[in-house]
Amino acid sequence: MEGPGPGTEALFWERARRHMLEFGGRFVPFVPVRAAGSFVYDAAGRKLLDFTSGQMSAILGHAHPEIADVIGSAARTLDHLFSSMLSPPVVDLAEQLASLVPDLPKVLLLSTGGEANEAAIKMAKLVTGGWEVVGFTQSWHGMTGGAASATYKAGRRGYGPPAAGSFAIPPPRSFRPRFPGVDWRAELDDSFALIDRQTSGNLAAFIAEPILSSGGVIELPPGYLAALKLKCEERGMKLIIDEAQTGLGRTGMMFAFERDGVVPDFLVLSKTLGAGLPLSAVLTTAGIAEAAAARDFLFYTTHVNDPLPAAVGCKVLEIVIRDRLAGRAKAMGARLKEGLLALKAEHSWIGDVRGRGLLLGIEFIDETKGSRRTAAELSDAVTDRALALGLSANIVRAGSSGGVMRIAPPLTVSEEEIDLGLALVGRAMREVG
Repeated sequence: MEGPGPGTEALFWERARRHMLEFGGRFVPFVPVRAAGSFVYDAAGRKLLDFTSGQMSAILGHAHPEIADVIGSAARTLDHLFSSMLSPPVVDLAEQLASLVPDLPKVLLLSTGGEANEAAIKMAKLVTGGWEVVGFTQSWHGMTGGAASATYKAGRRGYGPPAAGSFAIPPPRSFRPRFPGVDWRAELDDSFALIDRQTSGNLAAFIAEPILSSGGVIELPPGYLAALKLKCEERGMKLIIDEAQTGLGRTGMMFAFERDGVVPDFLVLSKTLGAGLPLSAVLTTAGIAEAAAARDFLFYTTHVNDPLPAAVGCKVLEIVIRDRLAGRAKAMGARLKEGLLALKAEHSWIGDVRGRGLLLGIEFIDETKGSRRTAAELSDAVTDRALALGLSANIVRAGSSGGVMRIAPPLTVSEEEIDLGLALVGRAMREVG
């Protein structure tokens, strides 16, 4: 259907307000009717440069012709099956993922990141016999039961008690650390000393993002994952790495955990794996899979191992590897970061620019002069002004990281689009300032 034109936009939003249930945040005042590459367009032809990759997912940009061809072909031949049937695209994708992480050869394909984290948490509980799960206080792992219980960035109030045995520790912060002068190793030791005091002796898993994206683009420092894995091993816990946003090249490597030379017990992929389509995966070891099967592991869903999204996943992997998009993310990310650092030098209320590859964050700080706007108010104002100028960024602003603006363009972004995005962010900052 055609989108609302200038004369019917008010009617569109009236209908939306009448029927659309709000689920967090606010709806963006832009109605896209088509998208291509790094841009989305409304019915009037106005375009937005998409520096959020949709919902941090469209790593190949929008309407990639090869992905469109695969979707059409799969829809005409093999789209959905009885859940116990295995099809060639499903086995192909599992085999390709296992070849990328040989230590995690067993694969379960699902639809969303929350669903995949739920499966990993449930499996970790089953094979360890424990039920206590530890995460970071700025984490975001999903909206289903166990995943929501391990999500601490927002959404914990008003729903009753979370899953029993839900614990959290603070993530390490290089900018404005909680305890200035305290090494992250000492902070990690102290955090686990507190966990040891609180546990009932039934620790099952630690779930972590290598970069806490929704939590404020907080990057775990080099060596942290190795130390965290050791803490888990000492307590009989499984380490779950959630690479929903960092996987498949976004950080400049195929997977962010590879930088530290550590292999988790579970690797969860979503968002980027489907490049915009609902597809997720849980990868684990043969030993864990065998133990789970012996204990009758159950995670039987309607769309488990569906062939159409699996076929898309195979094509996404092919393109990411063939076109060397991890290397491209590293190069384009360096260009973007350099431009953002130049803006930091220009504005005193920008405190930090951080991240890896094409997942970057700008942390604002409270103003000390003039209108004395808070960091969150500055971040929101820049975001809103950038949107009015033609740039979409900073999609999730709820919760405890409101002063951080996230930028994550598609891995296919061009140098010209990077420069355009920097120009729009820069203009928005100058007009807000």
